[in-house]
Amino acid sequence: MAMGPSDGTAGLGGTKGLFSPVSVDRISEVIVEQVRLLIREGKLVPGDRLPSERSLCEQFGVSRVTVREALRVLEASGLVEIRVGARGGAFVVQPSSERVGKGLAELMTLASMTAGDVTEARMVFELGILPLVVERATEEDIADLRVLVEQGLNALESGSYTMAMSAAFHVRVASAAHNPAIEMLVQTFHGPMLMSLQQAHVAAPLMGPRGAHEHFELVEAIEQRDLERARGIMTRHLQRTADRLADYQDPRLENLDGEE
Repeated sequence: MAMGPSDGTAGLGGTKGLFSPVSVDRISEVIVEQVRLLIREGKLVPGDRLPSERSLCEQFGVSRVTVREALRVLEASGLVEIRVGARGGAFVVQPSSERVGKGLAELMTLASMTAGDVTEARMVFELGILPLVVERATEEDIADLRVLVEQGLNALESGSYTMAMSAAFHVRVASAAHNPAIEMLVQTFHGPMLMSLQQAHVAAPLMGPRGAHEHFELVEAIEQRDLERARGIMTRHLQRTADRLADYQDPRLENLDGEE
């Protein structure tokens, strides 16, 4: 799609004919779906600016209130960013993995899914990517993981260790596979993983210290390219979480703040 010569936005001429008038109930939802479809088709790309509210009203044949409602939904979905000022407007953005992960975590709290289910999925995924991590981890990856381990151990001594630190470590391990699809998946799974870790911590407060020391052992195994040892550490690490959650009386995912 053609971009503006100076501000990196789509010219209004380039958007004429993209949108179709709508005349059904919940009109704003139809507008949202039209914009989503244009993004999927590549007719709107990150950086493009949508037409003004007035122009959108004319193209869709709806009121300004309806257009604003649709824009709010698109903004909440992470598909557009509303900027103010002379060069402001609604701009198409790339949805972040963090935003997707938060949405997935919220969905899981409403679904019949437990923290144990999440941990079971982690066992399949995190054990499955270990061969790639052990093979591909660079010196920079190892150094970053050692920093996270050191921060975790220091936090244990000061009594400030949190499950967020554990989740961050596992996300960084996955990035060492150097596969963008794997990294995206683990980023989007960060929210549910953190929630399951928090609930496991409530069930067994000593899991944090044990897990932090196992992180240290895992980094050593990865650095030594010892897949079997790494797999054994990770299996033990995740299985303990699964066992504690299985014993927990209410294993449904909740937005818990149980951190050490």
